[in-house]
Amino acid sequence: MSQSSHVAQGVTKAQMFWPAFGAVLVLDIVTKYLAVRMLPAMYVPRPVIGDVLRFTLAYNRGAAFGTDVGEWSRWVFTVVAILVLIFLAHTYRETDAADRLRALALGLVCGGAVGNVIDRLRSELGVIDFIDIGIGSARWYTFNVADMGVSIGALLLAWSFWREGKKGESRQVLDSR
Repeated sequence: MSQSSHVAQGVTKAQMFWPAFGAVLVLDIVTKYLAVRMLPAMYVPRPVIGDVLRFTLAYNRGAAFGTDVGEWSRWVFTVVAILVLIFLAHTYRETDAADRLRALALGLVCGGAVGNVIDRLRSELGVIDFIDIGIGSARWYTFNVADMGVSIGALLLAWSFWREGKKGESRQVLDSR
């Protein structure tokens, strides 16, 4: 399908990417602002749904799942995130206009990555985290809206690449007949 015929159908990859990017970024910024303003102190949980969902203000100088590289974590992870964003921008440019799933996935990942980069650049304390899920002492790592965007987007992106691989395999089988 050509880009012009796809655009005539009404949905472009930009119309999938930018709303996802903007929604994750704005929601991330707003919720982090509210967490800092409304939560009593760092590491003091506020129950939302019993003990299962709590809001607990925390700052993460490292990366996902508490990954840390010492005193340079802030800058190392900022540079890594910027390099990943450059790669994702290239992936977006190469994405077919009809691949709405991939555009959505890229928007979610990029919105989350930018949200966390803003935190790293804004403060030495690191990324603001506040969503605390678990039962009793069995808790997941505290996270934020940006992390959800990155995680969900990464899963969708992997699914998008998997689907593309499956389509390529199907074409190869048909071509070999």
